[in-house]
Amino acid sequence: MITITILNLSWQHILIIALVLILLFGGKKIPELMRGVGSGIKEFKDAVKEDDKKPSADNTSDKNQ
Repeated sequence: MITITILNLSWQHILIIALVLILLFGGKKIPELMRGVGSGIKEFKDAVKEDDKKPSADNTSDKNQ
């Protein structure tokens, strides 16, 4: 719901977007698209978490000076 607030979308906007998606892709293709979006978001989050766990070479050199 936070994303909807940031984008300032009302339920009418979301309904129109959903109808356009159904018209463009058809009802059978939408679950595949959402799965792809979900897996892409998951991969992005995993990559960000891996970056946070790795100590940066720049940070360690700054501490030694």
